[in-house]
Formats: sequence, C-alpha cells, structure tokens
Amino acid sequence: MITTKWYPTDRASLERDSTLEFFIAGGPGGQHRNKVESGVRLIHRPSGVTATATERRSQYANREAAFERLAERLQRLQRIETPRIATRPGAASRERRLQAKRHTSLSKQRRTTAIHRDE
Repeated sequence: MITTKWYPTDRASLERDSTLEFFIAGGPGGQHRNKVESGVRLIHRPSGVTATATERRSQYANREAAFERLAERLQRLQRIETPRIATRPGAASRERRLQAKRHTSLSKQRRTTAIHRDE
C-alpha cells in the first residue's frame, strides 16, 4: 500500500497534528486506575490513525506509549514495500529435494516389502 501523503513522525509534529483524549482505562489496577482518567487516545488528524494506551496507571506513561505507537503506525503506513520477484529453485536445492524424496520413498518401500515378505 503506497500513500501519496508523507507524514512527519517526530514528537513535535505528532503533538502538533494530533488530538489528545483522556479516558478512564478500566481493568485491573485498583481504585487509582478505575477513578482516574489515565487512558490516552491519540488521533492523528491528517491521516485519521489512532493509537491508545491503557496498560499503565500513570497518564504520563500512557501518553508516552501512545506517542510511540502512533509514530510506529505512521511509519508502517508510509513504508513502500518492494514487490517480490519470483525466483526458481536452484539446481542444488532441486537435487536436495529429489534426494529427500528418494530417501522417503525407499524407506516406505522397505516397510511394505518387509510386511509382505512374511506372508
């Protein structure tokens, strides 16, 4: 996926271009986590990408984690993936595969001949 717009991922640009929301995170962590708005949601306005962090009881720690996640997602979104060039197996790998098939076939033949020889 190639995006036409490139977004800067440095911290100052992310702080300028993002909407910061705080919410009650919930889950384990006691009264402090259940009553305080320690969950952080970042919405990158130009791209619409969101990142949330709720794993810490500290709003500051969650904000740092959310900014890191947002930068990582924007970088992943902007990465240009080169198409894979289909290649054929080389002669040595083809020979190894055929040798393994011959070995398997031989061991199976030995099993069936040993069973039928007794009859």
